[in-house]
Amino acid sequence: MKLPPFELVTSAESLALCLAALHGEPLLAIDLEANSMFAYRERVCLIQISTPTQDFIIDPVEPLDLEPLGHILANPAVQKVFHAAEYDLILLKREYDWELHNLFDTMWASRILGYQRYGLANMLEQLYGVKLDKRFQKSDWCKRPLTPAQLQYAQLDTHYLLQLRHDLHQQLAQAGLLEEAAETFTQQSRIELNDQPFDPDNFWNLHGARDLTRRQQAILKELFVYREQVAQRTNLPLFKVLSDRTLVELAQLAPNGLAQLSGVHGMSNGQIRRRGAKILQAVQRGQVAPLPTRPRHNHKRTPDAVLNRYEKLHNWRKETAVSRGVESDVILSRQALWDIAGGNPSNITALSKIKSIGEWRCQTYGEEILAVLQQLRSQ
Repeated sequence: MKLPPFELVTSAESLALCLAALHGEPLLAIDLEANSMFAYRERVCLIQISTPTQDFIIDPVEPLDLEPLGHILANPAVQKVFHAAEYDLILLKREYDWELHNLFDTMWASRILGYQRYGLANMLEQLYGVKLDKRFQKSDWCKRPLTPAQLQYAQLDTHYLLQLRHDLHQQLAQAGLLEEAAETFTQQSRIELNDQPFDPDNFWNLHGARDLTRRQQAILKELFVYREQVAQRTNLPLFKVLSDRTLVELAQLAPNGLAQLSGVHGMSNGQIRRRGAKILQAVQRGQVAPLPTRPRHNHKRTPDAVLNRYEKLHNWRKETAVSRGVESDVILSRQALWDIAGGNPSNITALSKIKSIGEWRCQTYGEEILAVLQQLRSQ
């Protein structure tokens, strides 16, 4: 495929030219590349932005003042077009504390229209015959220099997005679904970070942890803490230090010498050389550590009446989705179902106060939802 040249932004001067080109544009296509497969502390490695006539690839690894970009994202007069925006918006919020207003998410537009294969690669191939090279999806995007092929892949992620937005917008308008889409986009742009600090007791969540003996569980906890410390120090993702399966097998084996490590899943000769001694030390600490106490769940049991309402609402949602030819969460989110089941509203006014539903969905599905709840009250 023949693409126009892109502008690679790596300096204050090229950034100024980029910002000047973006100024006054009512629509911008945006995508990010990150390095979550290669780092404990993932970061934004590229920011791609396309106008109708230009493609920019901004390199945030360079020491650039990107604050003006944050102002663009926050400007409600400029519509930002993403495909599957949620992860990108989390990254931007976490790294730059940016918030976005006026989103058009082409993935959600595709889902609302009933497309079954709505990944960006699928949509571009279905509508335009453009094929994305999926080899680069798992690239280390913060490693420099980037190859010409990587940069072309990054350019493609936004080059066709404005055309895709135009075509999907037309389809939404023809189907009378613009209001539903707008409400969905607004909901998707509300990002709340839920980053939790490291908790050593989260070792209980590893698959197989609860099947170990209590002494093995103590060893597993020490190994779990050791892995976290290494990941933080080296900025490697947890699975590149030691996999969950490796931790559990080490706890089961409780090795006391390097020779025993070679039979454990994931323990290559290189791993044993780099980390074998420290792993054995963690095992030794676990041998004498206090035995961990299985956590008690303090969650209150959900009342049967709420569970029953949720089940009926869930069935209604599934039937409604099938009749529309869309996936169930296009109708209502799972959180909205739980909020309705818990609130048990008896009229439209009460239903409209449940924020996770949204005004359009309340107006469109409100009477059906209330009928489901009323039927349960009548039983």
